[in-house]
Amino acid sequence: MVAGLTAGVFFSNATWLPKLGLDLQGGTQIILQPVITTGQKVQPQQLNQAVSIIRQRIDASGISESQISTEGANNIVVSIPGTPSATTLNQIQSSAKLDFRPVLVAGAPSTSVIGADGKSTPAPTPAPNLQSTPSAKPTNGSDLAYVTPLLQAQYDAFNCKSAAANSTNVAPANQPLITCQADSSVKYILGPIEVPGQDISNATASLVQNSSGVSTGQWGVNIVFNGAGTTKFAAVTTRLNGLTGSENQFAIVLDGKVISAPATQAVITDGKPQITGSFTQASAQTLADQLKFGALPFSFQQLSRDTISATLGSSQLASGLLAGLIGLLLVVIYTLFQYRLLGLVTITSLVVAALLTFLAISLMSWHYGYRLSLAGVAGLIVAIGFTADSFIVYFERIRDELRDGRGLESAVEAGWKRAQRTIYASKSTNMLAAIILYVLAAANVKGFAFTLGLTTIIDVLVVVLFTHPTLQLLAKTRFFNSGNAWSGLDPAALGAVYRGAAQFREPVGAKRGTLVSSSKEAAKRQTIAERKAAELVSSGSSDRKTNGKDS
Repeated sequence: MVAGLTAGVFFSNATWLPKLGLDLQGGTQIILQPVITTGQKVQPQQLNQAVSIIRQRIDASGISESQISTEGANNIVVSIPGTPSATTLNQIQSSAKLDFRPVLVAGAPSTSVIGADGKSTPAPTPAPNLQSTPSAKPTNGSDLAYVTPLLQAQYDAFNCKSAAANSTNVAPANQPLITCQADSSVKYILGPIEVPGQDISNATASLVQNSSGVSTGQWGVNIVFNGAGTTKFAAVTTRLNGLTGSENQFAIVLDGKVISAPATQAVITDGKPQITGSFTQASAQTLADQLKFGALPFSFQQLSRDTISATLGSSQLASGLLAGLIGLLLVVIYTLFQYRLLGLVTITSLVVAALLTFLAISLMSWHYGYRLSLAGVAGLIVAIGFTADSFIVYFERIRDELRDGRGLESAVEAGWKRAQRTIYASKSTNMLAAIILYVLAAANVKGFAFTLGLTTIIDVLVVVLFTHPTLQLLAKTRFFNSGNAWSGLDPAALGAVYRGAAQFREPVGAKRGTLVSSSKEAAKRQTIAERKAAELVSSGSSDRKTNGKDS
């Protein structure tokens, strides 16, 4: 872990310290405003749906401790800790409103510029496959009747590189759309929406394979439609498959831009098409994540973007770390007082656990975008007591075995077998609590639950792979094996029944076959009920002797 983090610091963008959350470091706040047509209204359920989808996308990108909420009746506020990357901002701002529309007209992009008066100059010559007059709607083809003279003029004047074209294009679902390829290489008139993006049930990114199953080295996005989408997509590919030219194309429109317009070469009835194009691995994965978590009910534009300060700041973080240090100091004092030099094993184990936790959080901050919030710091502080508890259980089991007369090496092994069950049961309870908190609690409590679960796993690893082997080694040393008074494992101080070979005899009232060194030592091992029974037997014997003498 140290080697990995060191390599990340020198050769990548890793940092030695974990990244901090929104409450401790501050970050970036983005306000998104839906792009709607005239007369269209934003419903509260649609806004809540958008919040849920955006939250899923941000979580999928590896950013933790973010906050997404609504503002007023229309806007969405996204607060992200730190400075988000360009990819993250694009993933948030891109609504991923995906539609499948048939291609009515396709041609080279124009160079005309639309002026403030709405007129364009100069108008280009229509491409050879353009229709300048409306035609009758074919019964088996795309609806060219939508291409009216007015729409044709608008298409001719549409500049793919203008500001209007670069903004999100919107059009009612039952109306045609004038738009361009994402790289502005082709200009289109598209028919009404045939299949909405909401009918996508899953999307993944993978390398494209040819008919022989050999990878082409190009990345694509695999789409899986639900039942309704499968039916709609089968119908439209059946209708377009028999056409020629651009009318055979089916445009995949993302946020008003055509990302791909493949020709319909077959009827797809299984609802599993594949988008191909100029994808990189990163862009294909980003698109797949956007589509996987659903298409937003609206396209959004960035209304504002501001840097926000930490809500708590460094003083609260310092207070939290001070609280953890005080707790650790109290644990150290207790273990040294209770276990003498054996407490050094607890201290060393805590240091190892702290180092592993620090490295794990730093590596997750680098690889997965994890951010440490004040709630997460609280989880780390609580973990100090939970971790020390495992060592105390183990040490007490060893002491019990020493009291029963075992040698130290034997007591370590026997005590470990007995302590394992208790430790695993305790840590299972802690882990279950952490999981329930993480799943059901509010966002600001998830940081506490996460660090609690992480430290629980590390606690088990440390006690199994470090604490127990360390005690096995110490049990072989003369200092601990001889039962030195400062070792914390002195059999005499613990009230051990015997040490090494000894003579045994049965005390009064004990079961036959019970072997102890003396009646006094046997009393230490008896239960309260057994001692009372022995006292009654002894008292009865004395009364009988007295009565016999009197008679």
